[in-house]
Amino acid sequence: MAAQKGHKYDATSIQVLEGLEPVKLRPGMYIGSTGKTGLHHLVWEVVDNAIDEAMAGYCDKIIATLNKDGSLSVEDNGRGIPTGIHKQTKKSALETVLTTLHAGAKFGYGGYKVSGGLHGVGVSVVNALSDWMEAEVKREGQIFFQRYEKGGEPKADVKATGETKETGTKITFLPSAKYLDTIEFDWQTITDHLRQQAYLTKGVTIAIRDERNYKEEVETHPRIYNFHFEGGVKSYVDHLNRGKERLSDIVYIEKEENGIQVEAAIQYTDDFNEHLYTFANNIYTTEGGMHLTGFRSALTRIINDYIKKNDLSDKKDKGVMGDDVREGLTAVISVKLQEPQFEGQTKAKLGNPEVRTTTESVVGSELSAYFEEHPNDGRSIGQKSLLAARARRAARAARETVIRKGILDGFALPGKLADCSSRRPEYSELFIVEGDSAGGSTKQGRDRQTQAVLPLRGKILNVERTRLDKMLENNEIKALVMALGMGIGEEQEVAKVRYHKIVIMTDADVDGSHIRTLLLTLFFRHFPEIINKGYLYIAQPPLYRIFLGKEEHWIYSDGEKNEILAEQKDKKINIQRYKGLGEMNPEQLWETTMNPEKRTLLQVAIEDAEEADKIFSTLMGDEVLPRKRFIQTYAKKVQNLDK
Repeated sequence: MAAQKGHKYDATSIQVLEGLEPVKLRPGMYIGSTGKTGLHHLVWEVVDNAIDEAMAGYCDKIIATLNKDGSLSVEDNGRGIPTGIHKQTKKSALETVLTTLHAGAKFGYGGYKVSGGLHGVGVSVVNALSDWMEAEVKREGQIFFQRYEKGGEPKADVKATGETKETGTKITFLPSAKYLDTIEFDWQTITDHLRQQAYLTKGVTIAIRDERNYKEEVETHPRIYNFHFEGGVKSYVDHLNRGKERLSDIVYIEKEENGIQVEAAIQYTDDFNEHLYTFANNIYTTEGGMHLTGFRSALTRIINDYIKKNDLSDKKDKGVMGDDVREGLTAVISVKLQEPQFEGQTKAKLGNPEVRTTTESVVGSELSAYFEEHPNDGRSIGQKSLLAARARRAARAARETVIRKGILDGFALPGKLADCSSRRPEYSELFIVEGDSAGGSTKQGRDRQTQAVLPLRGKILNVERTRLDKMLENNEIKALVMALGMGIGEEQEVAKVRYHKIVIMTDADVDGSHIRTLLLTLFFRHFPEIINKGYLYIAQPPLYRIFLGKEEHWIYSDGEKNEILAEQKDKKINIQRYKGLGEMNPEQLWETTMNPEKRTLLQVAIEDAEEADKIFSTLMGDEVLPRKRFIQTYAKKVQNLDK
């Protein structure tokens, strides 16, 4: 975006809209959760401020450092946060920004034309949830410093500590265990996010440095990555499609219209799935929004027009729909605008209606021109869309057959399902188990009021490289679709799902792990809303039953087993290893794995959609070499692998 370099940026740019106690009282309202996701949301808020300087044209280098003491620093070479006295608060503008909710240059004029962050809430929230924070500002020839402790309390006023010819801001903070469940930063999570931001801010260098385990006398330098991409989102799509067979070149679009900058990159592969990522002011909008709607409308319209204009379809074809044109699509859509309207505190969805119109206009005109200039790509994409449409119609026929068969049988649920008596999804659980043996124990041991059981026979179909019509020929998948009750494909409605806890319960052996992976692939590719709503879980049955004399202990990991054995060397020990759920009687299965008061369930969540997509493509796709490399890399970390 064009920078507002003509505007004055000083203490008067900072407007105050309220203290930090609400954040400490309910941190989840401001950062989404108090777990790993919330912890890293603090990092994104500090990084966003540096990114805003870069988008405004004042910063070209950002470095994040994971420090030895557990704190994290983000430093940029932007203008530096103003340090003059603010008229309204009678404090320095720096202290105002870092200790007051709704204070920042993003509300007034002269600060930023476009920005991310939590609309000025961000850095003060980070301060509130930290044991301490330090701010160092290089500005107007001087270095300024201020430290905050106990969740945002200034230790002293802002002071000048030296002279410099540089400009910029460095924020260092130590997250507080008082408000957060975890305070350990994850290298991979931060690396992936900063790489993504570098793709979205072309020409800017973003680095991450890990000094936590760095021993100067042993190592020459700490772990450090530098990201710099001149190609912007075009480089991003190229990164996403590495290792895949590509059906077209990358279509790159960059244009500003109606004060909104639209940047997009589009490429098709031989994949059956859609890989689409949308951003607004560099914020990943996980639930899409108006820019996504506008993009999809343009894509469907232009490809339909191209198919008709070039006579690619035959008489049996009835045009292509949105799902059809997105099969095999990899796209990144990035819009930048002055007044983004996000839905929700953590900005999952963009709500500006004008963004839909602009995105549709820009993508439509640019994509149409591209197809005219690259007819081979247009033909490949058109023909793939037509194949997808034919498969969709076949899938609809198969889906209708499944439903019709259920109705004719007088019961629209699969016969193998042992349903619960509750008809309220919020109280109902579905246990998906492998085999009739485990199914028998689970059915006998369950709470029939709230717990349903669906046994699967053998391994379900790998859906990673399978179209919907072929999927629905698989009896196990058919039974699961009917049991869930929310439909599949274009007519899917998550509001109709019959259970709000869907629990994958497989044996603790290699086959069980494989079945679990196949089921996770099915849910990730075809029922993502179940995961997004937090309805999908993995059961944790015990691995061992240990008798220490007359005492019985259920053990859920090898680490726990080794620990208890080390403590009890003098007692008579009897160890029983459980590989299959069918080895437990119904009472044992209830007591260890199904009883809500005692069980452990792992909730399935998608923390990084790009990384999750890459892992499923690697593990479940056709290419052998990437899977072999993955196994070689992680084989040593696998526990409980049967010989």
